[in-house]
Amino acid sequence: MKQPNDVFNDFQAKMSELLKNSPAKDIEKNMKAMLSQGFSKLDLVTREEFDTQTQVLVRTRTRLEELERRVAQLEAKAAGSTSSSVQD
Repeated sequence: MKQPNDVFNDFQAKMSELLKNSPAKDIEKNMKAMLSQGFSKLDLVTREEFDTQTQVLVRTRTRLEELERRVAQLEAKAAGSTSSSVQD
């Protein structure tokens, strides 16, 4: 009589052999190829490209906020000089 471990090992060996000979590997390979082909037709970007553009956007947004502050200061200064020259 076989021991439980022997039965399990036999079952595992038979399942491995069955999976090795099954078309599952071919199906997986074909699905990957189909997905790759489908993705290549879409306008997708890599994670690296996305991260790079995110960094560019953050720098651009920071620069825009800085320029908005400077414009507001210049407008306030111009409004202050206009009102002081009107009073003269």
